[in-house]
Parts: sequence; C-alpha cells; structure tokens
Amino acid sequence: METFDWRGRRIAWSRAGSGPAVVFCHGTPWSSWLWQPFAEALSDDFTVYLWDMPGYGRSSKEADHAVDFGVQAEAFQALLTHWGLDRPHVVAHDYGGAVSLRAHLVHGLPYASLLMADVVAIPPSGSPFFRLVKEHPDVLAQVPPYIHEALVRAYIGNAGFRQLREADLTALTAPWLGEAGQPAFYRQIAAYDESFLVENEDRLGRIDLPVRVLWGVEDTWIPQATGERLAAGIPGATFTPVPDAGHLIQLDAPVALATELRSWLTRVSPGLPGDAER
Repeated sequence: METFDWRGRRIAWSRAGSGPAVVFCHGTPWSSWLWQPFAEALSDDFTVYLWDMPGYGRSSKEADHAVDFGVQAEAFQALLTHWGLDRPHVVAHDYGGAVSLRAHLVHGLPYASLLMADVVAIPPSGSPFFRLVKEHPDVLAQVPPYIHEALVRAYIGNAGFRQLREADLTALTAPWLGEAGQPAFYRQIAAYDESFLVENEDRLGRIDLPVRVLWGVEDTWIPQATGERLAAGIPGATFTPVPDAGHLIQLDAPVALATELRSWLTRVSPGLPGDAER
C-alpha cells in the first residue's frame, strides 16, 4: 500500500494490472478491503486502483480532519490528479456513490463510466443505529472498548443478507478499534450531512456517461426503491437487482457481482474483447 499526502492527511492507496483505469470507491464503515478481490480479478485486463478515504481503513484518522462528503470528493479529485488519470471507470459502493457523484457533478471530474452498487447517493439513507450514533457521537465514543467492539461487530454484521464469516467480520471491524479507530468510527457518522445527497439528486439529470446501478434485493440499510429512483433520475442509466444480497453485496453475492463488473467494464471499454456487444 502506498500513501498520498493531502492537506495533512495520509491517504493509503494501491495500483495493479494494466489496461483501462478502474477506480474503486468504498463506503462507510468500510474500506478498500471489500473491493480487493474484485480488483485483483480484473487486473489482467484493467489497471485497478484502490484507496482508503481519509478517516477510513489504513488512511489517517486525525480528530481535527473533516471527513464529510465534500472533503472526500475533494480528496478523490486530488488523488486522480496525483495518479494522472483522465476519464477512468469508477466503481462505487455505499458512501462512495455520494463521493464519486459529487466529484463528477460539482468538481467536474470526467469518468468513462460509473457503476454504483447499493450506494448512499440520494436521500434518505442511514440505518436506525446510524441515526442514533449521529445524535450522540460524543457519548458513544466514550463507551468501554469491549462494548464499542460489540456494537461495531453487531452493526457490521447486520449489513449482510448472509451471516458473515468470522474472518470477514474481524477484518471489517479492525480499523475501528483502538485509540484512533474508536473515536474515528463515531466521528465519520457525526459528519454525515444529507444536504450533499439532496444536491446530488438535484443534478442527476446532468450526467452524460454510461451508468449502471446494482442493488441487493435484501438490502435493509437502503431499500431497493431508492436504487430504482437513483437510476431513474440519470439519463440512460440501467438498474439491476441482485437476488440474495443485502447491503454487503461484495460478500453476499460475490460471483454475481464479479460477473456484472466484468460484463459492464468490458462493454464500456473500447478495444477490449466483448466491446462489439455494445
């Protein structure tokens, strides 16, 4: 994992493979770990980029650094410039949807295509626990570590349609433990501002690029109807429901997701085998 220094933050990122650029954006409370196997599977035909947003995963988690949608979109813009990318394909999950949309709609970043899976992108969003934390972030940040760990494990475990493997649950929980991780977990929820999502929805009609929206049919965090509304607001976008998958579509339906990713990226990447199918 390499790092990029931006406004005092340390952004962890990695790159692999060759071919058209594909950038993966994670959400909350996740990290690039969720996208790692999918990026590896595509690296024979694409140059894949993974990054942990500031305040997440292996990136820095300083208390005085803002982590809202606006800051993350600016960080994404700076990172694409650092990588020297122009018009990459973008794949987003959860919070990554709002970040990638804002970077495109507000900051004018051009993409070759955009695939969004179970994204936080338009209002409303947020589970009951998410809303509880947002109302009491300072109190919950002070609970004993063992209680905090139990809360985070229960919260993350609830995101999937299938019961998570212990190894996966441990990997997803780990960044939010310890002296830096625990307060960072509550801080990133407290920073949530739905006005960014309202602004996104107001601008959806301006999008002029290939867009695909995937949604786990069993997503209890953000219902399928929200995904359908998102796709309907984007000119030419297509919507695909994924059976037997919840919000953690990467772990619930990895084969279906991998198939959709490769099919989509092959179709929208000129010169790759399968492009003639467009």
